[in-house]
Amino acid sequence: MIATAEELVKLTAAPVEIKWHSALPIFASEPFLKTVGKQYGWLGGMDASGRVRCAIPYAITRVPGFRMARFRVETMAFENDLSLEEEESFLASSVEYFRSIGADMILPASNTALLRTFPPGTTASPYGTVVNDLAQPEEQLRSKIHKSCSYNIRSAQKAGVQIKSGPEYLDTCYQLIAETMKRSGLSFRTRTQFDSMVSGLGENVRVMVADLRGVVQGCMIAPFSQHTAYSWYCGTKVAPARGSMHLLHWEAMRQFRELGTRRFNFTGVRINPEKGSKQDGIRNFKLSFGGDLVEGYIWRYPISRLRSAAFSAALYLFEHRGAVRLHLPRRAGSAKPSEEK
Repeated sequence: MIATAEELVKLTAAPVEIKWHSALPIFASEPFLKTVGKQYGWLGGMDASGRVRCAIPYAITRVPGFRMARFRVETMAFENDLSLEEEESFLASSVEYFRSIGADMILPASNTALLRTFPPGTTASPYGTVVNDLAQPEEQLRSKIHKSCSYNIRSAQKAGVQIKSGPEYLDTCYQLIAETMKRSGLSFRTRTQFDSMVSGLGENVRVMVADLRGVVQGCMIAPFSQHTAYSWYCGTKVAPARGSMHLLHWEAMRQFRELGTRRFNFTGVRINPEKGSKQDGIRNFKLSFGGDLVEGYIWRYPISRLRSAAFSAALYLFEHRGAVRLHLPRRAGSAKPSEEK
């Protein structure tokens, strides 16, 4: 029987088992997924012949009254020719799978999961990230860095900033990240949640700091595998030494390249931020390392429109009445590079 054109691009989502290995993103590993949801797994996209063409890991987040699905990395294609039409079909089928297990909504994917497309009925916003190819020689990698970025790296080096790493800096990193997000009007995970997520990464995480004469200027929590290293959470003191974060990111890229990691992902930028805005500055900082701007979407899908509307209303009330803020993912279109990774 000859497949129709529609069948050729249709992929059906179904649970599959993925044996994680280092050539896959670290956020697709079972130990990490366990830390972000008691219910988790991988959905595979199957074609008409039953062949698994792609997969995506997810976790179900539960808060009183709501069950929310969230993707943790982008769709992982097992063949290079996965078309946008096929991925859209797969994501649309994923919606039906989540409906069947009682999820109320699909929330915007984390900053580590930039999706190329979205299913019909979705509230979507363009979003992007910056990715550096670490497979190239270090000299070539360095040559692509913008002049202003190189100047800041040299300034930090001349001032005596040193890049250090180790689990002994975890307390300092947590404090700096929480304080940095607070300065932006954002809440951060509890220490228990943070420790659980970091422990779920096992040996696949670097805790890195930029130190100047015993004072930590900035920090980075960088999960990694052979597939990709991520600038996941970063923080700084109020007035860090010039170029500290430039040097920290450059040394992270160098070290991960030496480990054989293929990419460095800066995890999230706005596509067209207002000129001169904070988001514009973040975007320019990440682009100054010479990486590629990768564009995609963040989106949410109201599986239950009633419960999804109730969730949005509850979140709005918590945020505007000064009540204790729950650690809940934000609405699509409001995500920022520093939040909810």
